[in-house]
Amino acid sequence: MPPDVTLPASLALLLGALRPCFTAPSFRTFTALVAGLAGQPRRRTVVGMLLGAGLGLAWPHDRAHYFFARARWDLDQAGLAVARLAAALLVPPGAPLRVAVDDSVFRRSGRKVHGAGWQYDGSSPAESKISYGNCFVTAALIVALPFCTREVALPVLARLHLPGKKNRRRGGGADQGKVAVAAELTALLALAFPARAVHAVADAAYHGPALRDLPPNVTWTCRVPRNAVLYAPAPPRSGRPGRPRARGARLGTPAEIAAAARWRQRPAAVYGGRTEPRLAADLPCLWYGSWRTRPVRLVLARAPRSRKPCDLALVTTDMNTPAEALISRYAARWSIEQAFSAARNVLGAGEARNRTRRAVERTVPFAMLASALIITWYARHGRGRAAARDRRASQPWYTAKEEPAFEDMLNELRRVLITARISAGSQAEPTPQQIHDVLTAWHAAAA
Repeated sequence: MPPDVTLPASLALLLGALRPCFTAPSFRTFTALVAGLAGQPRRRTVVGMLLGAGLGLAWPHDRAHYFFARARWDLDQAGLAVARLAAALLVPPGAPLRVAVDDSVFRRSGRKVHGAGWQYDGSSPAESKISYGNCFVTAALIVALPFCTREVALPVLARLHLPGKKNRRRGGGADQGKVAVAAELTALLALAFPARAVHAVADAAYHGPALRDLPPNVTWTCRVPRNAVLYAPAPPRSGRPGRPRARGARLGTPAEIAAAARWRQRPAAVYGGRTEPRLAADLPCLWYGSWRTRPVRLVLARAPRSRKPCDLALVTTDMNTPAEALISRYAARWSIEQAFSAARNVLGAGEARNRTRRAVERTVPFAMLASALIITWYARHGRGRAAARDRRASQPWYTAKEEPAFEDMLNELRRVLITARISAGSQAEPTPQQIHDVLTAWHAAAA
């Protein structure tokens, strides 16, 4: 039997929670690839993951490719297992789950890459914000870590979105293919946690008919497009013959409503974990184009000195939470953008060059699951803010750094992985290659 990767006990225990999602051979490959992705400082391709695990000469390369392209394991099942693990370790018992939903394009090249196409990419350096690649719709748990003032997103469910005109609504508007995928991922989380409320947040692209059939324990909060027209709730039945009215008087666009709103000042948590005063207003209404006759709330917010009618306009199906809490809930949505950036630029998600359908559908979500596991591992076994102090001492230009970034968490896990590999079952002196791996990890931390 070929050798396995040597894992530290802390990581092995964490990954053991996902054991029911795989067959025995696939689980061995899964643990090796997670460790290899975390341990590889560059070229995080499929074969690069084997090299990062120290198994490049011990395992055939096809074993790693087989895991993504042909092995029998379900991506949603693995994602829900990570969600249950993160909720058990990082969310208070019985507390609602906060879920951020968004999509991101991972740039690719070549004509034979499954699901690749030209599509909108907010992270593209081009002025047109258009990139060629694979787009993944992702649902992430938002959690608070004791050593971070900002909240962190853990990507747990992701689906490949296939671009095409058939997904667009007539006259433009939201891509209903993405909205349908987002609704399905949120419903999976709600069914996995039936005793908890699930508060989902999304940007202005995520609205439409696909959200009307979400489970009852789900609330949805999203930004309102500027041209959306809202209506008052339907008036009571008049008793006259004929069909009753489905909606009330026209309230107008968010800007028109904000011009006549009654504002009150409330403290609200904004981006970066700061609490700042905000003027807020809210009123019950109907967004007939998205939720038909289901009552929703319009929440408006702006800075006290802002000259705009409103800086933020939200529609939510949560009818009970105060407006300032909803503003803070939406502000926490930014953590999923940071999660995409960390997975792409630090962990190397999207560097794998596979092209077949199942391999493309699984490889990027696998890397995002690995990022969620790394953060969960660090929350349980990392050194907290000590990593930030060490980095500030070695790199004095970080004068205000007080909290560990994802890169600090990853570098600490790399050191633990290398220590476990060197000290596993032998008192012999480390080999030159092992010394080289240690120095590479330390230099990556200081880069």
